[in-house]
Amino acid sequence: MNKNIKRTISPYLALIFIIAVVYLISGMGSKVNKLTYSEFQKNLSNNKVVELSISPNSEGSTYNIEGKLKGYDKNEYFYVVAPLSDDTLNYINKMQEKNKFALEVSADPASSTFMKFIVNVLPYILIGGLLIWFFNKQVSNNNKSMDFGKSRAKLQEDKNKVTFKDVAGLSEEKEELEELIEFLKDPKKFTKMGARIPKGVLLVGQPGTGKTLLAKAVAGEANAPFYFISGSDFVELFVGIGASRVRDMFRQAKQTAPCLIFIDEIDAVGRQRGTGLGGGHDEREQTLNQLLTEMDGFGRNEGIIIIAATNRPDVLDPALLRPGRFDRQITVSLPDAKGREEILEVHARDKILSKDVKLSYIAKRTVGFSGADLENLLNEAALLAVRRGKNEITMSEIDEAQDRVIAGPAKKSRKYTEHEKKVVAYHEAGHAVVGIKLDGANDVQKITIIPRGVAGGYNLMLPKEETYMSTKNELLESISGFLGGRVAEELIFNEVTTGAHNDFERATKIARSMVTEYGMSSLGPVQFEHQESSVFLGRDYNKSRNFSDAVALEIDEEVRKIISEQYEITKKIISENRDLLDLIANALLKYETITKEQIDYLVEHGKMPEEDNEKKEETLSELKEEAKELGIKGYSKLNKEELEKIINEKKNNE
Repeated sequence: MNKNIKRTISPYLALIFIIAVVYLISGMGSKVNKLTYSEFQKNLSNNKVVELSISPNSEGSTYNIEGKLKGYDKNEYFYVVAPLSDDTLNYINKMQEKNKFALEVSADPASSTFMKFIVNVLPYILIGGLLIWFFNKQVSNNNKSMDFGKSRAKLQEDKNKVTFKDVAGLSEEKEELEELIEFLKDPKKFTKMGARIPKGVLLVGQPGTGKTLLAKAVAGEANAPFYFISGSDFVELFVGIGASRVRDMFRQAKQTAPCLIFIDEIDAVGRQRGTGLGGGHDEREQTLNQLLTEMDGFGRNEGIIIIAATNRPDVLDPALLRPGRFDRQITVSLPDAKGREEILEVHARDKILSKDVKLSYIAKRTVGFSGADLENLLNEAALLAVRRGKNEITMSEIDEAQDRVIAGPAKKSRKYTEHEKKVVAYHEAGHAVVGIKLDGANDVQKITIIPRGVAGGYNLMLPKEETYMSTKNELLESISGFLGGRVAEELIFNEVTTGAHNDFERATKIARSMVTEYGMSSLGPVQFEHQESSVFLGRDYNKSRNFSDAVALEIDEEVRKIISEQYEITKKIISENRDLLDLIANALLKYETITKEQIDYLVEHGKMPEEDNEKKEETLSELKEEAKELGIKGYSKLNKEELEKIINEKKNNE
């Protein structure tokens, strides 16, 4: 039977069982035969009575007599009313002595009334009470419409308190929010000077940058009540429920003011009104209207500070962003190298790291990682260390974790043909050669020809320096770096593969942005497109173009021109450095994975560090053999240079 069906019928089965038990206990299934007093006397004299129970009624004028006759069923008995007199009792006692039937006499009318109540009335009261309880429970479980208008905002518990010590890499953002903390601690300090504290602060940033964590830290530092709710918790099926929840949320907050209300993903309810095909969403817009009124309307909500978070500020209603509602916008950006190192230190507190793990080195290799990405990186490394049976996390686990976060787990079971393996090796080596020879191209940090995710190979390319802007030359050289793989394939194998599709996508995106956004083409400093794309279908559906078809053709030609010119430049670079291309490709074919340090050593010495070490060990072994033959004592403790010196001196003396 389906679990949901069982859950539905279980209360009904329980109720039927309880009614049946009460029915049996109360004797409701018994058969009652009402006799006249003369019939009773006749049965008594004929020795047909088996048992008898006598009790006076509440008025004290008659006897209520109940009993069983011979031949009665188990649940069958008779009932008779007899005169209340001594003659009646004497007659019954005389017959009992003669016929020896069971006799019970109750001389207390109150006890008889109580027993009647217990037997005849109490079961009905119990059944009625159970029915009322049962139906109330069903109504509360299946129809919670009376609770729809209540706020879904939850009050943070003290055990989950977060402070600024738990927030790393956001120094400027924390400084902006310290004023709110001062207000929550001492509001009179500001009101005395006539200052108005911001009613709302909007945290804007990419997912995972720490917006929610920052809001929790503000509440923790101020030691103030902290209500948190998601924007989607306001919207329901029934119109008007969202507005009711907003009112109830502010009503609760007023009772604990000064306090904080944190609305996560506010764009779910704060989107611009009147947009989309067919108009807006009535329920969401009513909720937004109520929120606007509560934040800055005729009523005053003093001591309540709203902190909201979103990664799409461009879709919010302008009325929500005006001063008096959300007075401040704080951009929570991706952390720089210093910020990433601080974040890694926070998340490494409970991790057992090896001595060779340097967080500053990891921070430099994780350009573009958010705080959530960094936390996930260390967690993946810890899981790998446990999986490998290690007692601490080493750089090997962190390297593998970074690859898993960026490109997915390695597909070691996927087998290449020798030709495919060679094509992938030269493709990745092409990227590396361009990165080495061009200052503006991305620096290759790691190359592997082990398949990861959907990619046949993986090339970690990062900017040589973290900058907030890029020059035209840097963008062009970045395009050359992306084209290096395809050029290497064409040069070595005189054919091309599908492996460069992602490289072309990224290169084309840069080239088009140069033409349409940055004004870095012969079309001049004109912006034809802007970066943010609208999320409303209605706004996109009837969107008018701000350039003609002739200009669109020129844009396409300029993009193609940039890509073609950089392709020729890339082809020239790789052709002139064919030896370096072969060197890196052969190293990849042998070792499958090489790092930036190994690439740099390869460029400088023409061989991998491992090969050089093997050669040094082989030379040292030969020198020790020669020293042994010459009778040099203590040769086993000497290094290569010392052995060479002593052996040469020995030979010269001889």
